Amino acid sequence: MHKVVIIGSGCAGLTAAIYAGRANLSPLVLEGHEPGGQLSLTTHVENYPGFPEGILGPELIENMRKQAQKFGAHFKAGTVSEVDLTNRPFKIKVGNEIYEAQSLIVAAGASARLLGLQGEKELIGRGLSTCATCDGYFFRGKPIAVVGGGDSAMEESNFLSRYASKVYVIHRRNEFRASKIMIARARANAKIEFVTPYVIEEILSPAGLVSGVRLHHTQSGEKREITLDGVFVAIGHDPNSTAFRGKLDMDDNGYLIPRHGSLTSIPGVFVAGDVQDHRYRQAVTAAGSGCMAAIDAEKFLEEHKG
Repeated sequence: MHKVVIIGSGCAGLTAAIYAGRANLSPLVLEGHEPGGQLSLTTHVENYPGFPEGILGPELIENMRKQAQKFGAHFKAGTVSEVDLTNRPFKIKVGNEIYEAQSLIVAAGASARLLGLQGEKELIGRGLSTCATCDGYFFRGKPIAVVGGGDSAMEESNFLSRYASKVYVIHRRNEFRASKIMIARARANAKIEFVTPYVIEEILSPAGLVSGVRLHHTQSGEKREITLDGVFVAIGHDPNSTAFRGKLDMDDNGYLIPRHGSLTSIPGVFVAGDVQDHRYRQAVTAAGSGCMAAIDAEKFLEEHKG
C-alpha cells in the first residue's frame, strides 16, 4: 500500500515526486515506457529557468530524479497496463505486479508522432526535432523543414522562420487541415516555401546528423532532394492515456481533462503534465502542474486520514 503512486517519470512526474517526498509521503514512481519522458530525448534545453548556459535534457531529468530520491521517492520500471479506480485504494497493474494507492497522480505524458522512417528515432536531437520552441534556436541561419499540414505546423513554421534561413513546409496533400488565417500567415512569410504534395521517403544523414531529405511526389512519383540542417515533425502528439479510457474524463484526442487545477472527477486521482496539456507542452509548465498535483494529493490525504 502506497500513500501516493505517480505514473510517469518526466518533468511532471518527477516534480510531483519531489514535492510528495518532501511531504513525507514516500511516493512510488512508475517510470512508464519512456523513462524521463520527452525531455530525455532532447539534447540541449536552454529555456528551463535557472540554467543560463542551458542544460542537457537527460541531465536535467537525472538531477530531478536524484532530488526526488533524496526526499524518499521510490522508482519502479514498467508501463501501466490497467487501473481500477472504482474504490480506494486504487489498483494499478504493471506487468504481473499490482500496486495499491491511497492517491494517484497521472503524469504519463504524451508521445510525439513520428514519420515512421527507418533510423528516425536515432536522429532526434541530431537535426530531427518534434518541438520548435525547444530547438528552434539551434538552427540560426540554417535551412530546415517542417512536416505537417495542421495549425501547429503553420505556427511552428512561422516561429522557426525567426531563426532559420529558409523553412520548407512539406505536406502530403495540396490541401491543409490548418485554419485559413494560419495558412495565409505562413504563405505571406518570405522565408517559408510550401512543398506539396510530397512525403519524406528518407532523412539523409550520412554522418549521423541530418543533412537533407529525399522526397516522393504523391501523385507523379517524382523524386526530389532538399539540402537542409533540420527537420521538425509537426504531425501531432498522442497522450499516453489508453489505460484510463472510460475511467477518467478525456477529450476526443485522449487528453485527460481536469475538473479544477489537477483534480479529476474521481476524488484522490490527480493529473499533471502533457497527458492533460495539448497547448503548452513545455518542461516548465509540466513541472508546475506536477507541483500542483502533489500539493493537491497531500491535501486530499490529510483530509481523508484513516
